[in-house]
Amino acid sequence: MASLFTPVTLRTLTIPNRIWMAAMCQYSAEPEGETVGVPTDWHFAHLAARASGGTGLIVTEATAVSPEGRISPYDLGIWNDTQVAAFQRVTAFLKSQGTVPAIQLGHAGRKASTERTWVEGGRPISPDEPYGWTPLAPSAIPFTPASTTPEELTADRIRGIVQQFADAARRALEAGFEVAELHGAHGYLIHQFLSPHSNHRTDEYGGSFEGRTRFALEVVDAVRAVWPEELPIFFRVSATDWLTENPEDDRDGWTAADTVRLAKELHARGVDLMDVSTGGIAPGAKIVAGPHYQVPFAEQVRNEAGIPAAAVGLITDPAQAQEIITSGQADAVLLGRELLRDPSWARRAAEELGGQVNTPVQYHRA
Repeated sequence: MASLFTPVTLRTLTIPNRIWMAAMCQYSAEPEGETVGVPTDWHFAHLAARASGGTGLIVTEATAVSPEGRISPYDLGIWNDTQVAAFQRVTAFLKSQGTVPAIQLGHAGRKASTERTWVEGGRPISPDEPYGWTPLAPSAIPFTPASTTPEELTADRIRGIVQQFADAARRALEAGFEVAELHGAHGYLIHQFLSPHSNHRTDEYGGSFEGRTRFALEVVDAVRAVWPEELPIFFRVSATDWLTENPEDDRDGWTAADTVRLAKELHARGVDLMDVSTGGIAPGAKIVAGPHYQVPFAEQVRNEAGIPAAAVGLITDPAQAQEIITSGQADAVLLGRELLRDPSWARRAAEELGGQVNTPVQYHRA
C-alpha cells in the first residue's frame, strides 16, 4: 500500500516521496532590463528551503513562456538563455537534496499585466502605465470590469504561442528540470480556451468541446515532441469553474465531466499526471464543496480517466495527507501555503507518522 513516504515512478523518473510543493507566485523578479524574469536570490532561498525540508518534488511558480505571458511584470520567465542559466543554479541545488525539480510553464492570457498581490490588491496595470501591456485571450472579454480588454488571438498567433510553449520546454530541460507541468488552470490562457465562460470563438478553437480543447492538445503535443521520452509531463487543471454546480449562477463553465474527458485525451497524448485544482475563470464564482474541498476531483480524475493524479488545496495535516494517499484518492499531495508556513513540513510529517524523508547531512546529529 502506498503512503506519503513511498517513492513513485513516472516513466523512468523516481520521485522519493509523495509530498510535493505546488507552484506559488513570488512576484519577485525584476520587471525590466537584462534580468527581467530571471530567478533571484529570493527564489533560490525560497525553493532551497523546501528541498532541504524533505519535499519530494518542487514545482516552480508559473513561469511565463513569453514576456506578455507573465501574470505580473515581476514573474519568472523562461524565454531566453539568461533565465536558463539562473535556473540551473536552482535545479542543481534541488537535485543535491534529493528533490525533483519541476517547472510550471504558463501563459496568463487575459489575466496578465497585474500588480503584485500586496500592491493595491493586485490590480490590473493598464497598457498606458509603466510595465503594463495589452493582454491576449481567445476572446476579447476582460477578466473583470477593471481589467484591460484583451486582444483576441488570431489562429496564426495561437500557433505561435504553441511554439513558445515548445521552446520554453526545451529551455527548461537545459535548465535542469526533470518535470514539465503545463498550466491549464486558474483562469490562465489554456483554461480560457477550455471554458465556454471565456471562449466565445466560432472558429476551430472554439464552440464545441473539441474546438475548446484544441489549443491545450496542441500545446501538449508540441511539448511532448521536445520533452524527453523518459521524463514525465504534468498538466494542472481546474476541474470545475464552480459555475454549473451553483443553482444560483446561470453562467456556463467547465465541469468535472469535461475534465475527465480531457484527462483521457491528455493521457493518450503523453501526459503522465493530472495536478487537479479548481476555479479561477470567473470572478465571484461560489465554491460549492465539502470538507475535503478539491480532493474528490482528483479522485474522480484518477479513477475515471485512469491517469495518476495529485490533490491540492487546504491540505495541512500529515494524517490528512496520509489518508489521501493510503485511501487511493490521489497519488501525491501538493502543498501550498502550508509549506510557506513550515518549509520542513515533510520532515515533521515523517516524524509524526513514522516515515522517512531526506534530511541534509548537515542536520544529522549523533
